[in-house]
Amino acid sequence: MSDQVSSTPVDAPRRATVQPWSGPAHLSPERVEEARRLISLYPEPRSALIPLCHLAQGQDGWLTPEAMVDIAGLVGVTPTEVLGTASFYDMLHTEAVGSHVVAVCTNIACLLGGAAALLEHAEVSLGINVGGTTADGVITLEEAECLADCDRVPCVQVNHRFVGAQTPESFDRLVEDLRSGARSEEIPGHGTLNRVRRTVGLQVDPDQVASERAEAAAAQAERAAAAVAAKSAAEGSGGGTS
Repeated sequence: MSDQVSSTPVDAPRRATVQPWSGPAHLSPERVEEARRLISLYPEPRSALIPLCHLAQGQDGWLTPEAMVDIAGLVGVTPTEVLGTASFYDMLHTEAVGSHVVAVCTNIACLLGGAAALLEHAEVSLGINVGGTTADGVITLEEAECLADCDRVPCVQVNHRFVGAQTPESFDRLVEDLRSGARSEEIPGHGTLNRVRRTVGLQVDPDQVASERAEAAAAQAERAAAAVAAKSAAEGSGGGTS
């Protein structure tokens, strides 16, 4: 009988099979140009990751896997890192949503002001449950925590724009306006977070940034060395005991 044990074949790591990024394939040329301009405002490209996520969401209404690949290539990270960052934030959607995301607050002030009844009415009138999207792709309904408009309850936002306190009747009118486009100037489609072009980046001398980073790295190395020395001293003092 042979003493040799046959090895179990191991698949190549998944990352090893990922094709090298060959340039933006999903974002429009205009979005890519704006992305590169935003990146230039930061000392490191990856610092622009979140602004680029918002930029991509403005194109598609949500953050598509293809857009995340482009963002990853532009800032020098992996698509998984983009997804890991984007999935942390409520304002970034990694699954398709309607052109108008309607959020109804059900925190205590709004709850006391009729939010539960309003949310129930919204579900019935729209024909969807919370988290769902209407068949025409216009409305996604969300239940939200405090939206910080507690003097106008129950508070409602559409695409992160405040629309004031709502009653079942006013809610139905609001939905009609969203479907007809009557409030498009006030409330753009989902994904358009900021319509003001940002032109100013980090107002710090690059040499100062480099110096502070070097000091932080030196301090970290010093702390690590002190921890190693303390551990060695502790082991030495206890080494002679039985």
